[in-house]
Amino acid sequence: MSTPIADHITAEGPAVAGPLVVTEDEGLAEHLLRICAAAGTEPRLVRGAPPTRDLWEGASLVLVGDDQAVRCSGLGRRGGVLLLGLDLDDPGVWVRAVQLGAEHVLFLPDAEAWLLDRIADAAEGVGCPAVTVAVLGGSGGAGASTLACALAVTAARAGRRTMLLDGDPLGGGLDILLGGERVSGLRWPDLAGSRGRVSGAELARALPALKRLSALSCLSWDRGDTLTVPPEAMRSVLAASRRRGGLVVVDVPRHLDAAAGQALEQSDLALLVVSAELRAVAAADRVAAAARMRLGDVRAVVRPVRAGGLPARQIVRGLRLPLAGELEPEPGLAQDVVKGVPPGSREGGPLARFCASFLTEVLPPVPVAGGGVY
Repeated sequence: MSTPIADHITAEGPAVAGPLVVTEDEGLAEHLLRICAAAGTEPRLVRGAPPTRDLWEGASLVLVGDDQAVRCSGLGRRGGVLLLGLDLDDPGVWVRAVQLGAEHVLFLPDAEAWLLDRIADAAEGVGCPAVTVAVLGGSGGAGASTLACALAVTAARAGRRTMLLDGDPLGGGLDILLGGERVSGLRWPDLAGSRGRVSGAELARALPALKRLSALSCLSWDRGDTLTVPPEAMRSVLAASRRRGGLVVVDVPRHLDAAAGQALEQSDLALLVVSAELRAVAAADRVAAAARMRLGDVRAVVRPVRAGGLPARQIVRGLRLPLAGELEPEPGLAQDVVKGVPPGSREGGPLARFCASFLTEVLPPVPVAGGGVY
């Protein structure tokens, strides 16, 4: 069985309401209770009689033992009903599943890992997974970390639930760019041993709380000696972040280690920041080739230079990448970082304008009161 959350992340506040379990089979009930406990939730167990309609309709997930399938079939159709079979050799279980309106028929222990994830998803209130954007530089100093921070800041200021992951151990720490290096909370070395499933909600609560950006969570590096995290830790943390929905931005190093490769493989798209200089473009060509091996959607962000720069269309044609846009220099950016002002905070600046336009393109509309969107 996979680990439900990292050992160093502890739950805070009351447990989220767990699934409804309906069975009189003692062995099945005990097995399901153990799986729910591993998922960090406590179920409501109903024995002896069908559950009330309120319980049936209000539960985040319903687990019905095959011994109660017929008795529950008259309670009405709803999503999130799973039928737990008791006999692999009984073909009638599939008929009862149709009568019940079950989404899946499961047999334990074979389906235990899948069921653990489904229960944990229900406990976390998982909806649509986050749009995940990886950002990497085509050459040193291209400004990938700055763009990653600006994307996260722009999304958070618009009310999007946002997670910023620092995948570059040699980048100095994104918490510095955000002005949060002195804020307590977990950093990557604390999570290097993560395996299996990590709770997205508990992860977000354990990260540094950034003033003025309550919708933004950032997992950065500390100033210690740890320079790598296992790919399994990146996979677990990124999966937890994606389950929370909204936007996930990952700052990925140019030299792709195993963890960075995991980040690219789980991303929906990548932005490659390229300076409009000949040597920078030549370096970016190698980075683009490595990125395309792990992710199909890689787009170029071109940073023009003052004199002698290459045209953006020529650059993307040589890199064989679509153009996400051009990013003009941001006046006062260096001074903002010294003052603890995050990149993208200047609403009329080039960074904020680029990020707002890009996010409008790739993110779904935000629902508003009354059922509309904007």
